[in-house]
Amino acid sequence: MTRIFRIYDQMVAVSGRQADWLLPSLARLVFAGVLAGYFWASALTKLDGPFLPSAGAYGQIFPRAFEAVGFDPGQLGLWHGLVVLAGAWSEFLLPALILIGLFTRLAALGMIGFVLVQSLTDIVGHGVGAGAWFDRASDAVILDQRAFWLFLLAVLVLKGAGPFSADRVLGAAIVRLAA
Repeated sequence: MTRIFRIYDQMVAVSGRQADWLLPSLARLVFAGVLAGYFWASALTKLDGPFLPSAGAYGQIFPRAFEAVGFDPGQLGLWHGLVVLAGAWSEFLLPALILIGLFTRLAALGMIGFVLVQSLTDIVGHGVGAGAWFDRASDAVILDQRAFWLFLLAVLVLKGAGPFSADRVLGAAIVRLAA
């Protein structure tokens, strides 16, 4: 029995040493496969041009305010337009930074904020049911799914991008310049 525990401890030690590079690399890979396309597709629905928000974007981001002005984006102010543009560009830029591994911790932190605001907008503005945790059902669109998104992004905030990243290349270049 002692031999089994010793083998187990050795396997755990080996896997623990691999976690620092493997965990962030896998997190970026999963982000690429599951979330990057989702956010880019969402961003495309918010723009009619690089600096021209679509009418539907106002409905997505400001559902109650958009309804209150009779679904006329011209009745909303400059602030609404700037928020829509910032949201759309964030959905393009933050995932791109995560994918290439540039400023990954900051980009992942920005995505966490984005997902929290998105979730609150869905729950409060659109009336989507949040679902519940610890209810034996794993299909709540907001609480269950987005908890996994936030966990994935938290791995990147805490661990960084991993060895195959622009962050690593940039860090090495800075060290060479400082020497």
